[in-house]
Amino acid sequence: MNHTILEKFPKLLHGGDYNPEQWLDRPDILSEDIRLMKLAGINNVSLGIFSWSFLEPEEGHYNLDYMAEIIDRLYENGIYVDLATPTGAMPNWLTKKYPEVLQTDENGVQNLPGKRHNFCYTSPVMREKTRKLDEALAKHFGNHPGVILWHISNEYGGNFRDASCHCDKCRRAFRRWLKKKYKTLDHLNKAWWTGFWSHTYTDWKQIHSPSPHGEDLLHGLNLDWHRFVSDQLQDFCHEEIKAVQKYSDLPTTVNMMRYFEPLDYDRWAKEVDIISWDAYPLWHTKEDEIPIAVWAAAMHNQMRSFKKAPFLLMESTPSMINWQEKNMVKRPGMHYLSSMQAVAHGSNSVLYFQWRKSRGSFEKFHGAVVGHDGTEHTRVFKEVVQVGEALKAISNKVYNTCNVSKAAIIMDWENWWALKDAAGPKRNMDYVETILEHYRPFWEMGIEVDIVSMEMDLTEYQLVVAPLCYMYKKEYIEQIKTFVHNGGTYVTTYWSGIVDETDLCFLGKNPLAELLGLSVDEIDVGNEFFPNEVLYQDKKYPLGELRETVTIKGADVLGAYTSDYNAKTAAVTKNTYGKGAAYYIAAEMPREFLLDFYREVCVQADVKPNLSNPLPYGVTVSKRSGATDIYFLQNYNRTKVEVDLPDHFLDLVANKEISGKIQMEAYQCLVMEKQ
Repeated sequence: MNHTILEKFPKLLHGGDYNPEQWLDRPDILSEDIRLMKLAGINNVSLGIFSWSFLEPEEGHYNLDYMAEIIDRLYENGIYVDLATPTGAMPNWLTKKYPEVLQTDENGVQNLPGKRHNFCYTSPVMREKTRKLDEALAKHFGNHPGVILWHISNEYGGNFRDASCHCDKCRRAFRRWLKKKYKTLDHLNKAWWTGFWSHTYTDWKQIHSPSPHGEDLLHGLNLDWHRFVSDQLQDFCHEEIKAVQKYSDLPTTVNMMRYFEPLDYDRWAKEVDIISWDAYPLWHTKEDEIPIAVWAAAMHNQMRSFKKAPFLLMESTPSMINWQEKNMVKRPGMHYLSSMQAVAHGSNSVLYFQWRKSRGSFEKFHGAVVGHDGTEHTRVFKEVVQVGEALKAISNKVYNTCNVSKAAIIMDWENWWALKDAAGPKRNMDYVETILEHYRPFWEMGIEVDIVSMEMDLTEYQLVVAPLCYMYKKEYIEQIKTFVHNGGTYVTTYWSGIVDETDLCFLGKNPLAELLGLSVDEIDVGNEFFPNEVLYQDKKYPLGELRETVTIKGADVLGAYTSDYNAKTAAVTKNTYGKGAAYYIAAEMPREFLLDFYREVCVQADVKPNLSNPLPYGVTVSKRSGATDIYFLQNYNRTKVEVDLPDHFLDLVANKEISGKIQMEAYQCLVMEKQ
């Protein structure tokens, strides 16, 4: 498979966000930036992200000459450009002349100008002004040899509140969206179960967006509003892509964000050519680094899984962030390790926000390659140089490779929205945290895992895990039955198969009851006054809060409750179905259980780790497959650790052979090729 995604410059990218507009009155700084970029091994920068007021200082008057000069100078020095459409923030002339472009909040109050993504995505004026500027950029720069990628806007929906606009235009568009979906009010009322609390709609105009000053407890309404907002903003993105593609055939990307709930990234992934995201793990904020490493690794995997191809790390910090209550710098070695982690999981880039620290405003203390001192004589700059040298050393080996997984975890945005609204046994069933708990054992074993939606084709996998799969989409039910019947292994948990895709509870049995070989009688929320454990393979594991009582209808009992009213009843089961097997975990289990359980399940499903030898705590290994397999051995411990290699390897960065028992330094990553 060919994973070359940037034909103009098919190498690992190193660079990041560059904002020369802030320094147009300082030509000495712009010249110095070129020198420093070359020292740091920078070959790629993103331009134009927040440049609207510079590119169009007055309505219809485009000032592109300064951008052309910068792109030319960068290209002459071997530095390529991701050119952004600058819709992440609007100029003041636009909001003053056309106030309709501003967002309206859920209380019906229109926002004042300012901040980011503060625009109404339905506004015809906003769409028209955006189209004209995007076309001007594409016509001028779309065929420049130094421009390799269209960076469409910036972190869509990232306005520090949520992604929604509740203005009259958006509410009318929402009603049109609903009419297209449901055709009649009878169908909508049935799907939303509006007879409850006597909220039956008799006119489309009665429907408004969810609001604390009106209706926001009708789950069908809330779920469809989520869908509409994601779709409407995606349509805005689609129009931006059409505009730049009028004069340019360069690939496109949008920089996605960490577990960003408002936008269904599974659908958004189909809109762009290349997946990219902005990664800001909060290193050094836990007892050890492993939970943070797992958090970042799973998100990298999800980005790779959208297209089963390499992605781009579009933003990361070389030192610190500035938007938490407490912002720690990366300890020595962590920048290298976290950068290599992205590449290990499928990234073809390490890019930063930001190249040079701003002198003023909100992000003036956010990390950057070049600080306010403006020199190369800092620890941060030297560590960036180290990353650049490593990327150059491994680029030819790594670029055309990608991770291949035989296991997948289901994470679905619509399920997330519905689950959060459920008002079930407890209000906060943390979907993302539950996904990470089930992902962590695979990370610890060094097993590749894809993170996919319910709509993804599962035929290439041998093991599929679906934690908290509260909503079953119709196609998913049949796909899982076929997957297991044909020999696949399926694992699911408590509070799964509760509602359909309109958020209505299934009546009668769970649609996968036959596959699971059981039925669920009830779910309880335990507490310290009613402790319970599960006995599994002669070992007892203390339980979390959620605990189901099930009735066995064919499944084998692998683990049982030890006390309380459901003592000796099933808590972990396995059911044979066709050529495959389905496992059910009926209670919220501790991390120790999940590691023991998945070790056994992976053996049964023939899902193998990347290295055959066991890995010490805090060490994992990722493998990018291609003409040659490339292994990334990563130590997230804050101390040295011994690792026993099962084969002879070549360290591609140090260019030396390694084998047997080796000492890994704290925060070390080895990039290896088997000899």
